[in-house]
Amino acid sequence: MADTYDIIVIGGGPGGYVAAIRAAQLGFKTAVVEKSHLGGICLNWGCIPTKALLRSAEIYHYMEHAKDYGLSAEKIGFDAAAVVKRSRGVSSQLATGVGFLLNKNKVDVIWGKATFTSPGKLKVEAAQNPPKNAKGGGDYSAKHIIVATGARPRALPGIEPDRKLIWTYFEAMVPEKMPKSLLVMGSGAIGIEFASFYRTMGVDVTVVEVLPQILPVEDEEIAAIARKRFEKQGMKIMSGAKVAGVTKHADSLTVHVTDDKGKAHDITVERMISAVGVVGNVEGLGLEALGVKIERGIIATDGLGRTNVPGVYAIGDIAGPPMLAHKAEHEGVICVETIKGLHTHPMDKLKIPGCTYCTPQIASVGLTEKKAKEAGREIKVGRFPFIGNGKAIALGEPDGLVKTVFDAKTGELLGAHMVGAEVTELIQGFVIAMNLETTEEELIHAVFPHPTLSEMMHESVMAAYGRAIHV
Repeated sequence: MADTYDIIVIGGGPGGYVAAIRAAQLGFKTAVVEKSHLGGICLNWGCIPTKALLRSAEIYHYMEHAKDYGLSAEKIGFDAAAVVKRSRGVSSQLATGVGFLLNKNKVDVIWGKATFTSPGKLKVEAAQNPPKNAKGGGDYSAKHIIVATGARPRALPGIEPDRKLIWTYFEAMVPEKMPKSLLVMGSGAIGIEFASFYRTMGVDVTVVEVLPQILPVEDEEIAAIARKRFEKQGMKIMSGAKVAGVTKHADSLTVHVTDDKGKAHDITVERMISAVGVVGNVEGLGLEALGVKIERGIIATDGLGRTNVPGVYAIGDIAGPPMLAHKAEHEGVICVETIKGLHTHPMDKLKIPGCTYCTPQIASVGLTEKKAKEAGREIKVGRFPFIGNGKAIALGEPDGLVKTVFDAKTGELLGAHMVGAEVTELIQGFVIAMNLETTEEELIHAVFPHPTLSEMMHESVMAAYGRAIHV
């Protein structure tokens, strides 16, 4: 007899474990199937360990610039192995925490690879290194099964990662030593974060982006400011350029790049990172046999996690962009609460913030200025520079911009875009404002504390209406 549950979640990443915990809170008998690591890519090989690496790079940067703060530091250096070890320790701590939370909420962990055998039924093939008290392989069933299997790095034909010379983010997070030179293919969040980390640590970094703009999903003005900062740091950037192929050597490779004018360039580097996006893990689950609709590599859902097959749901990266951990978590909650019969509504993807933790940081939510105009909106745009903010100057971080986009007729906040120090910690203020349908008048009347970086958010709103004070 198969072990029976109310809800089984396939995948223990941010979307999966959050969905499972919420399901248990709502009284469902719940299990999570995971084959390799609780916390998924985010906690183990993505969001968290990269931030630990970037923190080490940030501190190293400040040590190098100690004189700027009236301080002195001698014989500055780093131990690459120790930097990586700290990053892995942070991940391990949080993954252990996920196991604790699942156990606390009485969610069973089934360790292995799940495949649908029929609607509501799974066969789990046991995996290695199961955590304590986890269930193993066997037959399991549930009235509701949520697929949260995440995504993996996309590989381009002829430029597939080999884990030695051509890295994915997996290898980029655990270098045995710092390469002297590195080419990053792709300038989205993953590519730029690694480019920023390695450049700060002294590596000669070249970024190649096929589109005319780096950070393609960001506001053009914000991306242009970020690019200038990156280039000032010594990063080489080729936009509108394509990697045509590679020639591998014993411990290096030559990357053949065609620029935006059709000119060929051969760039020899020690290592290359392929950061050209991710692709959903839809294979090997038995979804096709069930008739689950898959479109362009992702599972089609109705916005509440439901697929076209009753009892089968999908959340997170596997359910489509934006492929962000916080989006997956929220989808998991919406999906489970829908199953419970609570009042839910599809997530508004325009109100999902995006953050890139490079130096300088980038954060955004809603429509860019260009997208708002393309949508036919009459807009007012506010800008406030970091150089006009006392806290930014005191921090030694005078470079950056806060930009807001409003509907000129209604005062609706359509979007907010930032580049500069700590903006990833500021963007949530605008996210809340958008969710509460706050107008410019209410934002202008809000009192922001002084001295803080958040004052720039206030000034940017006022600037959109010709009322900025400090610029």
